[in-house]
Amino acid sequence: MSAVDALSSDREEHCPVILLGVDPHKSTHTATAVEPESNQQVGTMRIEASLTDYRRLLAWAKRWPQRKWAVENANGLGRHLAQWLIARGESVVDVPAAATSRVRELSRGGRRKNDQIDAAAAATVACLQGDGRDVEPEDHTTALALLDERRVNLAQARVRTVNQLHALLRDLLSGGAPTQLSADLAVKLLRSVRPAGDVETVRKDIAWDLVAEIRRLDKQLTDNAARMQSLVEASGSALMDTPGIGPVMAARLIGRTRRAHRFPTSAAFANYAGAAPVEIASADKARHRLSRSGDRQLNSVLHTIAVVQIRMPKSPGHAYYQRKLSEGKTPKEAKRCLKRRLADHVWRVMIADERRVKSLPGQAA
Repeated sequence: MSAVDALSSDREEHCPVILLGVDPHKSTHTATAVEPESNQQVGTMRIEASLTDYRRLLAWAKRWPQRKWAVENANGLGRHLAQWLIARGESVVDVPAAATSRVRELSRGGRRKNDQIDAAAAATVACLQGDGRDVEPEDHTTALALLDERRVNLAQARVRTVNQLHALLRDLLSGGAPTQLSADLAVKLLRSVRPAGDVETVRKDIAWDLVAEIRRLDKQLTDNAARMQSLVEASGSALMDTPGIGPVMAARLIGRTRRAHRFPTSAAFANYAGAAPVEIASADKARHRLSRSGDRQLNSVLHTIAVVQIRMPKSPGHAYYQRKLSEGKTPKEAKRCLKRRLADHVWRVMIADERRVKSLPGQAA
């Protein structure tokens, strides 16, 4: 090694890590470089929210070989920039807006607020307060969350279309159509209609359009479920081995949870899903009430799995439910106990899945 290379290597070893705090907005981002040891600002830059300025920001940041980005609200307005930086090998932490607000309040600046102060506060919080959370790159969990959101929209669109078709058939047929209306049944009913006059003709034409739309939505929902299943299977998840969990339920669990390891215990996951009872303060004895908080979509998934297992005589959930009934609990109370138990089971399965993926060759620890 030459003397120049040795000197350069020595400088890199002693070069302090610079925190680059970013205050993101919809049209602009402000970055401030902060030296953690002295908490002094060593540079600032304001850019437009565009790919060209993203490249300019990264080129500016490369003057500090040892650097770490602290993006305020990296899951909101800062999401695009944070994921763009991660894709280029940068280290990024997410800083909640409430934490930066607390730093501003306790600093000598009082309640002063501007983009540069917010960016510096984000960096300070990430370094000193420990409120920063590492931002991980998007993976199959994000894809499943997108597919789940798309499925919800498709299902809502199908319900609206079927309701419109019901309204038309009520005017075309005596007594209307049955409650459970499918595209094939609607076709059969429409073929029996002989319109009299322009009004009924228009109603029937619109009904045919709605039938075609229902068929299209049914196909999209089928394709959506198939894609969910392929992603869940490709991820190596064992969730579908549990009775009552199909590809759609597994995809929703993974997509809504994102990463199970962010919950330290199964109790924390159950509380997040709204499956853990809430204790009520009482002088006589400990009492609990039903939780109305938490992620209601996850709570709905656990409820569906519980109902399915209760109806399956050979499932473990059915045996647990019957045991709770024999202990004197009401059907509702027994079902809530089963949901709480399922929350623990689902968390353990997802944790095992994540550990299995990390242990595979070529996977990051």
